[in-house]
Amino acid sequence: MSPTWRLRVDPHRCIGSGICAGAAPKHFVLVDGLSTPVAELIAPAGPVTDAADSCPVEAITVRDATDDRLIAPEP
Repeated sequence: MSPTWRLRVDPHRCIGSGICAGAAPKHFVLVDGLSTPVAELIAPAGPVTDAADSCPVEAITVRDATDDRLIAPEP
């Protein structure tokens, strides 16, 4: 596993539920009613995968920054 993950939120899918910001407040904030990663590249963190797995519309993706392998949500 890479020491770096890449976070993305699809603004067309995000409904602004805030579950991600609640699950991983160091990594996600709501801006104008939509989720936004605090940083695109992060060190691996369990709360981030929890946030992606909890998103009701699967707007969040977590990928390995080295090989673009999908980490979350779980396929």
